[in-house]
Order: sequence, then structure tokens, then C-alpha cells
Amino acid sequence: MDNRQAIGSWLSGPRAAMEEAGVDLGYRGEQLGLPEHGSGSIARPGRRLGALAVDWALCLLIAYGLITQSYNEAAQIWAPILLFALIVLTVGTLGFTPGKRLFGLRVIALDTGRVHPLRVLLRTVLMFLAVPALIWDRDGRGLHDRLARTVEVRI
Repeated sequence: MDNRQAIGSWLSGPRAAMEEAGVDLGYRGEQLGLPEHGSGSIARPGRRLGALAVDWALCLLIAYGLITQSYNEAAQIWAPILLFALIVLTVGTLGFTPGKRLFGLRVIALDTGRVHPLRVLLRTVLMFLAVPALIWDRDGRGLHDRLARTVEVRI
């Protein structure tokens, strides 16, 4: 194996290296019974991060404009509290936040389709811990989604 090939496999990740070796992993969401493309398919990380950025900006704007007159205080104290409340309330009732809706995403339960508010609370608490959201499985679901038995899909 050439050094460039070894470095390339490291940069592209273990999935790409395994696929290059001939292992068929299938598409993301295949094990969950979800389609490969289009409505109902697993949401890609770029869309998920974009939706989170929109929700964060919305909460920061509300905290700065309505609650405090200091950006520092709004960013450190109120915006995370508002984001937590926004996620729990909107995903628990509608299945999406304003950012998720803008990016065409929805959170669903694997067994019933509709997410129970307690699952949303668990998912949100784990997401705020950050580490579970950064550990992904081969389907692209974070540990917070696996533990809450949810998945974020395209609308």
C-alpha cells in the first residue's frame, strides 16, 4: 500500500476504506427500512448542522432583542435556555423546529412515527451534552438519536 493511499483512506474515513476494499455496507438508513433518497431518507449532516445554526441564531436574536441588552449575557445564559425550550416544545409537538422545517427535516420515532415528548426531552438533553451527538453509527444517526429511538429524516 502506498503512503498516499494509506493517508487517503484515513482522511476519507473507515466507511470509504471498507467500501474500497469491497465490503457492501448498503446505503444509510437501509437497516432502518428507510429509502435511500428523497422524502423519508436519512438527513445528511450538512442539513442538520444548518438547521441547528438557524435555530441557534433565532434563539440568540430573541435573547438579545427581547430579554437582555448585552450580547455576552444573551449568548452565555439565555440563548441555550431558549434553544433547549424551542427544541423540546416544537419537536415534541410538531416534529421539527423552525430551522429543521426551513431545511426540510423532521424527527420521527422508529416504531410509531410520532415522537413522544419524553423521547424528545431525552434526545435534547443528550444533544446538549454534545458527546452523544458527535458519535454516529453507520446510518448517520447520533448516539442521542439511537438512545431515544428516533431518526431525523427529510420531509
